[in-house]
Amino acid sequence: ATLALTSANHGWISNVRAGSFTSQGNHIKSSTRLVAFNTDQAGGGMLGLTSVEPGSDGKWTVTVIPCHADLVTDLDFSPFDDNLLATCSADETVKLWRVCEPEQEQPGGAEVTLCPGEGRLELVAFHPTSSGLLAVGSTKTAQLWDTTLEPHGDQLQSLSWKQDGSLLASSCKDKKLRVFDPRAQLTPVQSAQGLQSNKDSRILWVKDSDHILTTGFDQMRGREVRLWDSRKLGSSLGSANLGTSNGHCLTDAPTRGVAMVPKLALDVMSCEVMRVLQLTDSFIVPINYHVPRKSGQEFHADLYPDTLGRTAAMSAAEWWKGGEKQQSPELPSSSAAPSRSPSSTSGLSSGFLPSPSQSGKAISSMLGPSSKFRHLQGAVLHRDTHFTNLKGLNLTTPGECDGFCANRHRVAVPLATAGGQIAIFELSQAGKLADTGLPTIQNSVNVADFSWDPFNSHRLVVAGEDAKIRVWQVPEGGLTETLTEPETILQGHTEKIYSVKFHPQASGLLASSSYDQTVRLWNLESGDEVKVLRGHQDQIFGMAWSPDGKLLATVCKDGKLRIYDPRKSADPVQEGAGPEGHRGARVVWVCDGKYLMVSGFDSRSERTLYLHSVESLSSGAIASAPTDVSPSTLIPFYDPDTSVVILTGKGDTRVYIFEIVPEAPYFLECASFNSSEPHKGLAFLPKTECVVQEVEVARGLRLSKTSIEPVAFRVPRVRKEFFQDDVYPDTAVWWESSLTASAWLAGSDGKHQSISLKPKDMTPVSEAPKEVQVRKYLPSSHYLEEKTDEQKKDEVCVCVCVCVCVCVLLLSE
Repeated sequence: ATLALTSANHGWISNVRAGSFTSQGNHIKSSTRLVAFNTDQAGGGMLGLTSVEPGSDGKWTVTVIPCHADLVTDLDFSPFDDNLLATCSADETVKLWRVCEPEQEQPGGAEVTLCPGEGRLELVAFHPTSSGLLAVGSTKTAQLWDTTLEPHGDQLQSLSWKQDGSLLASSCKDKKLRVFDPRAQLTPVQSAQGLQSNKDSRILWVKDSDHILTTGFDQMRGREVRLWDSRKLGSSLGSANLGTSNGHCLTDAPTRGVAMVPKLALDVMSCEVMRVLQLTDSFIVPINYHVPRKSGQEFHADLYPDTLGRTAAMSAAEWWKGGEKQQSPELPSSSAAPSRSPSSTSGLSSGFLPSPSQSGKAISSMLGPSSKFRHLQGAVLHRDTHFTNLKGLNLTTPGECDGFCANRHRVAVPLATAGGQIAIFELSQAGKLADTGLPTIQNSVNVADFSWDPFNSHRLVVAGEDAKIRVWQVPEGGLTETLTEPETILQGHTEKIYSVKFHPQASGLLASSSYDQTVRLWNLESGDEVKVLRGHQDQIFGMAWSPDGKLLATVCKDGKLRIYDPRKSADPVQEGAGPEGHRGARVVWVCDGKYLMVSGFDSRSERTLYLHSVESLSSGAIASAPTDVSPSTLIPFYDPDTSVVILTGKGDTRVYIFEIVPEAPYFLECASFNSSEPHKGLAFLPKTECVVQEVEVARGLRLSKTSIEPVAFRVPRVRKEFFQDDVYPDTAVWWESSLTASAWLAGSDGKHQSISLKPKDMTPVSEAPKEVQVRKYLPSSHYLEEKTDEQKKDEVCVCVCVCVCVCVLLLSE
């Protein structure tokens, strides 16, 4: 048999920027439609993405996805879903991504983040027959998520599943070859001293057999290949020496990785039997192997036996129980193969577009519940709504301060000028700010924190470094002159104040925390201090009222998370362990007040979200979600209607979004929002400010160094003419109080009224008529252009002339 090898220069994929990375994994992988590869951008924490086939213009689009905080050490596509990509990293996490076509906007975050807890991760591999199973290799251990196999003696170098999924083989720097049956035992069922050197080795099961192929180094002869019987690994069945050269390479640049394109993506009508993608520093080189046959007219069945299908044979639960089901085979020429570019003759001549893959449902055991907000999109609104030419912004507000605050009518922004000045901007008067001085609120001391009264849009409370709280009244229509005399001054704290928080139900009730390690409650109507809460041993990072206003939670630098019932006791009613890091933290009540979510730092200074059950605070966090490494604390905004939490830090360019659910996995990561320049704060407006016709579920204001920009967070939906009642439940009227401070202190509890956000002229989508699904038919000429005999003869003549010219040129040289 003869193979023809081709790789035309015009078919090389450029704009790659691959680098030399130190890891055990491969640096390029392919599904039937997409190709992912390592790029040297951001220290290797990013991945490049392109397609298997070029676009209609014959060119490839290459895009880049931020994946990890450190080097991406390995990656793997799911055998059942072209768009599901697993990555592992030196940042000790595994992430699952739902990637899109390179021309489309990529997800802002991973679908799932896994933390095996075994240090730096090196290898990741999907199970070949079962959905929801993933093998992960760290430095010395292999995990079948989440079962840890017996530790290896040294660096784990390669993992490979047997084709039927029953066994897992590994090679190691200790020169041993191991075979595991993970369902039977955690120790190897077979092991042998496999390689002569501890240099990089790779392992692969031979198709439809019990044989294993290993590649490695012999100290005397250089690179070699060995064949083993997995049932008795005493010695190899044979070996072949490959010498010391770098082997066949189509470019002058060194090879950084090689990937095999799945069989179902091959062009069977041109007798293509294999395609390899060679990753170099600047290109991906597609290397096509063809059998010289008369192509384009018939399917050569002898070249294409049935290959593995793309539907999982069983679930992870079935596999763990001993299931041995195998995948149904598919012919490479069948219509189940992925669609290729319109100019390609891949055998898709059935006349209709193949349906999208439904195999994503088969991996639900790994991904868990899918958030309806996972593709939530943040968009900066039109420039006409911006405040621009902002000057003299105070960039040094304390970490406990959000940076600025807003209500539905106006924004308060701290300025860097002396005297603790705060500028007030009316949202109805957006535009370019004047160059001349603006009227401000002057506090005479540096500002520590400030907040608008949720029930009085004219009242602003400011905490100063002199341990005093000043209450200001902004006149109707905004400031026309500088204010120097507050309405009230609250005194009681003995040291600098950290933060102030209004009660969510009772009007005129305020909580404040201070360096004197106390939390004090104030009745603004009388100007009196009414409660003092004690028990903190260090700096109070953050505090939050429960939605019903009965309890107050705090997170402290002493490593404790506390819950107070202020009307019953000055001491905490519950305590539990908070974040390990001591750089700052925030706390917010979520899931109808049943859980506390804390944003803080772990022991490695990585920003992490923690979830605690209010019923058992002493048990510690029940779930966590790492984000990234950054010095600023993530400030959370929680929307109780959608259970979506939106977080960012001062100085960040990225806004994280999670849906929090009351059962595992608890944190469902959604697409993040990225800005081109760092923001200094993000404040949110009442739900009534959202445009429901655009399926907007949150409206924020983004503060930058020189501007204030509205940002709309929208759920992408098709039938926008209907009211999306599944994302718009009746919302609480939290901008109206339900009782007075005096009534609450006397023991009464309140509850907000609820209103519907549905416009009168919109029909709920739940009542909309069902759309009839119509399969799109295309003529077969879309895939295969029929030519006349005369056209074919002309093409042959042209090809012959070209070949003769090339031969003449070669001979002349």
